[in-house]
Amino acid sequence: MEKKLQNPIMVCILALFCCALWGSAFPCIKIGYEWMKIKGTGSQILFAGYRFFLSGIMTFVAGCILEKRILTMKVSSFPLILRQGILQTTIQYVSFYIGLAHVTGTKGSIINACNAFVSIVAAHFMLKSEKMTWKKAAGCLLGVAGVIVINMGAGAFGGGFRLMGEGMVLISTIAYGISTVYLKKIADRESTMTITAWQILLGSGILIAIGILLDGRVNNFTFKSTLLLIYMAMLSAVAFSIWTLLLKYNPVGKVAVYSFSVPVFGVVMSGIFLREPFLSVKNIAALILVCGGIMIVNAPGERR
Repeated sequence: MEKKLQNPIMVCILALFCCALWGSAFPCIKIGYEWMKIKGTGSQILFAGYRFFLSGIMTFVAGCILEKRILTMKVSSFPLILRQGILQTTIQYVSFYIGLAHVTGTKGSIINACNAFVSIVAAHFMLKSEKMTWKKAAGCLLGVAGVIVINMGAGAFGGGFRLMGEGMVLISTIAYGISTVYLKKIADRESTMTITAWQILLGSGILIAIGILLDGRVNNFTFKSTLLLIYMAMLSAVAFSIWTLLLKYNPVGKVAVYSFSVPVFGVVMSGIFLREPFLSVKNIAALILVCGGIMIVNAPGERR
């Protein structure tokens, strides 16, 4: 198992598979809104809660299998994991699901890809071992330039920058970027799978409670909409489990470099399944800038 997961070809295939799954989430959410007739903030949040509660259960089961034990946590770890769940799942996906209802899947995927740059900046201030370098700074600047380009003026990806659209996706991106640094700060308290499974379960439980309090409704459970919800829950659980295994047996940079493909898959799949036009100079330029920035900050030779 270890040698197979260290094979460069296998790493490439599995890492790209994970990124394709994550990229597919963007059109899936918007399709889910249509198929399940989800309207209003409460329903959007409740939809997110259902998805991630299922994903938390799947991740918990996968973690039990991978670690060959029941994923229990110490009592002293509970407040730390709860904080992680509120930041990484509750705040991130309240913002993301609201934002994605007001922007295209293409635009959302490009803005969301900037979480890598947020993590680098946050780590500089929150972790003594992670300091900003010229290479990291250059990558971050490229990524920010990509977000600026994608929001310049109206057009097919239109409307410029709006708080309830692009603004909420950006808040989601910031929340996720900071949460990855918090995860590193508490990583020695429990195993990664334990922290992740429990933070998803706790965070999604809060999402469900918020959705219900806001009078949210997710009622249109047809065969195809139910399969879509299960797929959305599964993609997070499967992608994270595989990604965790790759990181366990390979240097971080060797795996993380493939994260540049997430916005690429998001853009292409949004074009295919949502019929969003994406072959414009502005949006291709933004995609190149963001992906280029991610590749630079994850390039070999940089301590992460």
